[in-house]
Amino acid sequence: MTIARKTSAVFIALSLMWVYSPTVSKAIDADTDNQDAPAYELATLETRIAFPWSLAFLPNETMLVTSRSGTLWHIDEASAERTDVTPELPDLLADGQAGLFEVALSPSFARDRTVFLSWACGTLRANNTCLGKGFWNGSEITNFHVIFRASPDKRGNAHYGGRIAFLPDDSLLLTLGDGFDYREEAQRLGNHLGSVVRLEIDGTVPSDNPLISNPKAKPEIYTFGHRNVQGVAWHPQRQAVFVSEHGPRGGDEINLLRGGQNYGWPLVTGGVDYTGAKITPYQSLPGLTGPEYEWTPSIAPSGLMVYHGAMFTDWYGDFLVPALAAKKVVRLRYHDNQLTTEEVLFTELNARIRYITMHPETGALYLLTDHADGKIIKVTRN
Repeated sequence: MTIARKTSAVFIALSLMWVYSPTVSKAIDADTDNQDAPAYELATLETRIAFPWSLAFLPNETMLVTSRSGTLWHIDEASAERTDVTPELPDLLADGQAGLFEVALSPSFARDRTVFLSWACGTLRANNTCLGKGFWNGSEITNFHVIFRASPDKRGNAHYGGRIAFLPDDSLLLTLGDGFDYREEAQRLGNHLGSVVRLEIDGTVPSDNPLISNPKAKPEIYTFGHRNVQGVAWHPQRQAVFVSEHGPRGGDEINLLRGGQNYGWPLVTGGVDYTGAKITPYQSLPGLTGPEYEWTPSIAPSGLMVYHGAMFTDWYGDFLVPALAAKKVVRLRYHDNQLTTEEVLFTELNARIRYITMHPETGALYLLTDHADGKIIKVTRN
C-alpha cells in the first residue's frame, strides 16, 4: 500500500485507559548565560563530510560516521584517515531530508560485531524508513540486510525520524516521522507514520509490545502521535527512555516514552503551521500524553543524549540537546525527575548542530555540524 496524497485536517478521537498529565517546563527564548559552565576546548577533527548525521565509537579508538548523502565513513581520529565502508543500502533515497541516517552498535558488539543502519528507502513517489544490520569485520560490513521497513510507502522527502536506541532488555527502538504531508496518519495505528517502533535485534516483534493484541494496530508500534522524533536516549538513573521531537513553528518537545501511549500530534501542539495557520486549538486533551519540556519558538532539536561521563561531572544525568535552527546545544538540568533550568552551549560555533554523543571511556563530547562541509568537533574540559 502506498499513501500518495496530502491528507486533510481530520481529527480523530482516540480514548486511552490511562491518562498522563505531566508538569511541562516551557522555554520561551530561554538563552541563559553560562557563568557556571565548566571551561572547555573545541577541536575540529574532520571537515569533509557532507551533512553528517550520526557517529558510533568502535573499540579500537576509531569511529563510524554517517553522511546523509549516503556514505558510511570509517575514521581514525589519531591519523585523520577515513575510508568509505558503505554497504549496499537497498533502495537508498538521498534527496532533501532523505538519506543515510543512524549508525548504532549492538549492545553486545564485543561479542556479535553487529552494526545497525537506518536510511530512507524507495523513490520520491514511494518511500519510507528502512533499518538494516550487518557484521563489522574490522574493515567493512558484511552480510548486511534489511530487517524492517516502515509502511506504507508515501511521497516526498521529509520527516523520517531514523534514530536508534536500545533498551536494557536489548530490544531496539527506531523513531519514525509523519512524512510531513501525512500528519493525521500519526493518529492511525494501522501504519507506522509518526510512531516509535520496538523490535528485537533480528527485526521480529517482541511478544510484549504494548499494542500487539490490538488487531487494528501495527504490532511493532511502541508509541504513536509523534511528528518527527530525531533524538532518543536512555536515562540510566530514571530507568526510562526520552525522545526529542521537532514541532512545526513552535512546540518542539522532550517526551518521556511510555509504551502504548499517544503523544497527541496533530491533535495537540504548542506550535502553529509554517504559514502561521493554527493546526489545532488544543495544547492538551484528556487521554493524550503531554511533553516533559517544550520550546516555543522552535530550536529544531535534532538529537538527544543523557550525559554520564567522567569529564564533565557536574553535567552528570543532565540532557544535552543539539539544535539545528538555534545553532546551539541546550543543557537541561535533570533534578528530582524533572527537567528544569536551561543552559546554552557552543553558540560560538555558529553552526547547525545535528548530533551530540559522548566517548564511552573518556567522557569527551563529539558534535556533528549539519553542513555540506560538515565537521566533527571534539569537546574536552579545559
